[in-house]
Amino acid sequence: MKIKILICMGTSGLSAGAEKVERVLRDELERHGLTDRCEIVKTGDRGLFRDVLVDVISPARGRVTYEYIKPENVPLIVESHLLGGEPVEKLRAGEDYERFFSGQTRIVLANCGEIDPENIDDYMERGGYGALKRAFDMGPDRVIEEVRKSGLRGRGGAGFPTASKWEFCRNAGGEPKYVVCNADEGDPGAFMDRSILEGDPHSVIEGMIVAGYAAGADEGYVYCRAEYPLAIKRLKGAISQARAKGFLGRPVPGSGFSFDVSVKEGAGAFVCGEETALIASIEGHRGMPRARPPFPAQEGLWGKPTLINNVETLANISHIITKGAEWFSSTGTEGSRGTKVFALAGKVKNTGLVEVPMGTTIRGLIYGPGGGMADPDASFKGVQIGGPSGGCLPESLLDTPIDYESITRTGAIMGSGGMIVMDERTCMADMAKFFLDFTVTESCGKCVPCRVGLKRMLEVLERITEGRGREEHITFLRDMGAVVKSTALCGLGNTAPNPVLTTIKYFPEEYQAHVKDRVCPSLVCPELLEFEVIEENCVKCGKCFAACPAGAITWKKGEYAVIDKEKCVKCRACINACGFRAIK
Repeated sequence: MKIKILICMGTSGLSAGAEKVERVLRDELERHGLTDRCEIVKTGDRGLFRDVLVDVISPARGRVTYEYIKPENVPLIVESHLLGGEPVEKLRAGEDYERFFSGQTRIVLANCGEIDPENIDDYMERGGYGALKRAFDMGPDRVIEEVRKSGLRGRGGAGFPTASKWEFCRNAGGEPKYVVCNADEGDPGAFMDRSILEGDPHSVIEGMIVAGYAAGADEGYVYCRAEYPLAIKRLKGAISQARAKGFLGRPVPGSGFSFDVSVKEGAGAFVCGEETALIASIEGHRGMPRARPPFPAQEGLWGKPTLINNVETLANISHIITKGAEWFSSTGTEGSRGTKVFALAGKVKNTGLVEVPMGTTIRGLIYGPGGGMADPDASFKGVQIGGPSGGCLPESLLDTPIDYESITRTGAIMGSGGMIVMDERTCMADMAKFFLDFTVTESCGKCVPCRVGLKRMLEVLERITEGRGREEHITFLRDMGAVVKSTALCGLGNTAPNPVLTTIKYFPEEYQAHVKDRVCPSLVCPELLEFEVIEENCVKCGKCFAACPAGAITWKKGEYAVIDKEKCVKCRACINACGFRAIK
C-alpha cells in the first residue's frame, strides 16, 4: 500500500506556494527512490487557511498533518518521516487545528482537502455519481419527495424549501426547462462557493443532473464570477470528464435521460447574485432584477421554466439521495435541517470555512471551531452575520441558534454564510457605513428606494462618523431603512439597510456618543480623534517620528516626541509603530 501525500492546492494553498512545495517534494522523492512508494494527491483547500497544508497518510503512522509548510521544510519531512518513520513534531498541526475540525459536521465539505478535484475517479471512489443511478431507479416524483422529506432549504440566503422549487419547475408549462447553479458569490469575506468548486466540483455537477432529472430539464448553466479563475478551470475540467464518462452530453446509461452543463462567467456585479438579475446576465443583458411574479420556476431563462439553486444547496443533493432523507434530517433543527457552511472571518482565532449543524449557537461556532477571540485581551463586541445585507448582533445574542427563523428574528439574515467577528476596537457606526457603502456601490440603480434611499442613508452615516451628526439623523436612518426594506425591487435593496438598523437597535450608545458627545468610543472615526503623546510612557525612541508619513511629529534623540495636531492626518501609523502605548 502506497503512502499517500495530500497537498492543499486551492487558491489559498497556491497563493502560499503550494506549487513549489509540490515540485520540491517530487524531486526529493525521486532523489531518495521513493517515487514508487508514494502517491501525491493535489487537493482543494479544506477550510483552515494555514497553508501550505500537507498530510502524510501511511499504514504505519496513520495520518499526520503538517501546517505552514515551506519548500525548505520538505527535505526534513521526507528524510525523517518517509525514510525514518518519525514525524517532524515541530511542523505538525497543533491543538487549534484539531479544535477547528473536531467541532464540525462535514457533509458539503466532506471531500474538500481529501480528493483530487481534477480526477473524476477520486470522486467516484468515494461514491460519486452513485446518486444518479439511485435517482433514476426512484423516478422524478420520488426524488422530489425524498428532497422534501430531507427538509433541505436553499442555502443561498432566503431558505426557500428546495423540493417546492423543484416541483414548481416540473409542473410549469413550457419547454425546454433549465437548471442554473448560482455561483455568483459576491459577499465581502465569503468564499464557500469558491472552495467547493475548487475542491469538489463533481458534487455540484451531480446535484445539477439530479435536479434536472427531477424538474424535467435537459440543460444547465453554472453562473460563476470571473474572479474565480481556478474554480472555473476545475469546473470546466470536471464537466469534460463527466461527459467522457457518459454522465453529461448524452443519455446517461440505463436512464434515457440526457443533460448537459455550460459555464457562464459573470462580470463581478454583486446584484447578479439575485436570481432574476443573474438570468438577465446569462441572456446577454445588463444584470438588473425584474419584478416577481412571475418567478423563474414559471418564467425564467429565455422565458422558460428555470430552476435556480446555489452551490451549497446542490452539493447536498448527492448525499441526500445516496444516504436518504432520514439520514440528512437527523442533523439540524425542526425547521432547518442539515448543516450550514460559514466563512468565519474577522477578530477570531481560527478563520476559515466551518460547517456545523443547523441549531448550533453563534457562541458555539465562534468559541468552538473558531477558537475564540484572536486577541485574548480583547473582548467580543459583535458579529456581522449574513454578509453586507446581514445584521450586526451583540454579545447578548451569542446564544442565538443558527437557523433561518431564529436569525431572522434578530433582524439579521442567514445569507449565504458570511460571519465577521468584531472586538471592542470596532466602531459599529463605521461598520454599518462600510457595508452600506458596498451595497450603494453594487446597487444596479433600477428602483428609486435602492438608488436614492440607500445613498441618502450613506450620506447621513458619513455625517455621523465625521462628527456632524444630529439626533434627528438617527430617526431618519430608522425611517428610511424601513421604507427601503419594504419597497425595493429585489433582495439586495430589501436587506441592504439591515446593518444600519441592527447597529442602531443593538448599539444605540455608540450612535449617541457620535451625535451628542462628538466622540468615537472605539477610537476609529478619524474626524473625531486627536492624537497626543503620553510623556510618562514615552521612552524617547523616535519610532513614531520615523513612521509618520505627514511630518506631523517632531523628535530629537533624548527628547519626548511631540505631535502637531494641525499636520496630523490621523492615519494611526504612530500608534502602530509605538510598542509602549505612549500615544493615545
